[in-house]
Amino acid sequence: MTTERGRTCISGLRVLVTAGPTCEDIDPVRYITNRSSGRMGVAMALAAADRGAQVDLIHGPLSVAVPRHENINAAAVRSAQDMHDVVMERAPEVDVAIMCAAVADFAPVQTADRKIKKDVDGVPRIELQRTPDILADLGALKTHPFLVGFAAETDDIENNALQKMAKKNCDMICANDVSESGSGFGSETNRLTICLREGAPIRLPMLQKSEAAERILDEIEANL
Repeated sequence: MTTERGRTCISGLRVLVTAGPTCEDIDPVRYITNRSSGRMGVAMALAAADRGAQVDLIHGPLSVAVPRHENINAAAVRSAQDMHDVVMERAPEVDVAIMCAAVADFAPVQTADRKIKKDVDGVPRIELQRTPDILADLGALKTHPFLVGFAAETDDIENNALQKMAKKNCDMICANDVSESGSGFGSETNRLTICLREGAPIRLPMLQKSEAAERILDEIEANL
């Protein structure tokens, strides 16, 4: 569909959003995860739903409430592999994929079925393996949705984001400096730089995540 100004809009389109961290279990008590709260992904899902999109929200364990909206179909997952499986299953049916989740990069090779006791055999050695790269696997599809990635960086933000966009065949990357106070994990605000295949990066000021989501959707609609 198009707006009165002739610009593509997402009303009526199917949008897939991932949100939150993943948890990679070590044993029934311990796991590997990260500081993501899921706020940015939830904000993206709500903003897209309010614009009339049908939203599939695939989320890991969130620190915020799962949004209730007639246009949002939420599915909870735990591990990177779980999220990968659901996303790849639904990818052929969606028009836009916004990969906002902070997926764990590593997972234990083996998960113990009982709690690892700290007083037995000293400090355990946990062998790690890479988790599936959901963004790269989506970008590698012969036909993939308009693909938006997120890059949480601590240095050389724009250059790292541009390299990630090219390497993973994204249409857009939203990058932020998670070492900056108020930007990134656990905060209500975010300072994002939007990188597209063409044109100069778009540097947004520090915004509430709900406001940042609207700005991102403006760029998605302008570039679909």
